Amino acid sequence: MPREQVIASQRDRILDAMADAMAAQGYVGTSVAAVLKRAGVSRETFYEQFRSKEDCFQAAYARAVERLVARITAAADKRPGAPEEGPDLERMDRLVTAYLDGLIEDPAYARLYLVEVYAVGSKALSTRAQLQVSFVNLIAEVLDARTEEQRFACAAFTAAVSAMATGRISAGDIDGLRKLREPLVEMVRRGGALYGGPEDLPGS
Repeated sequence: MPREQVIASQRDRILDAMADAMAAQGYVGTSVAAVLKRAGVSRETFYEQFRSKEDCFQAAYARAVERLVARITAAADKRPGAPEEGPDLERMDRLVTAYLDGLIEDPAYARLYLVEVYAVGSKALSTRAQLQVSFVNLIAEVLDARTEEQRFACAAFTAAVSAMATGRISAGDIDGLRKLREPLVEMVRRGGALYGGPEDLPGS
């Protein structure tokens, strides 16, 4: 294999090993040696690509975010026949489903993204907070949030979804994570104009 491919393959193995090790032992309990053993690479190879364990975590976190954002963004594309105003519930259903499916299909990275980030430090938490804002923006757009009150409701919804998902990932409750979809989408449907659109929408 060309050297570039070898390096890329090594990096992928290291990042996957970091996620798997943290899923088993937590960030604090994960050593560089444990990552090396899982990845099957040398210490020299590790430090050619990462300055430290935290640097490796940041790269693994960025990878988790990239995968999740790509999945959610694709699912949330506006499609022909979508309502002109007010919450687009079909689109919201796809968005919530994509988010939960992304966590379910990659639980090691989900734990890294939702749980272990709190053990890393302020830089990682700042990155997560910025990402949360981008999710609020997307939900506000899907639900046609027009006022500060509606945007606040979208932010509260995003925070609630994150908290519930974090609890289930922490407990290893994948089935419980899957069961969140219907009640979350139903809550938005019942909320009507609380989340977006003109105040005279049905359900307001």
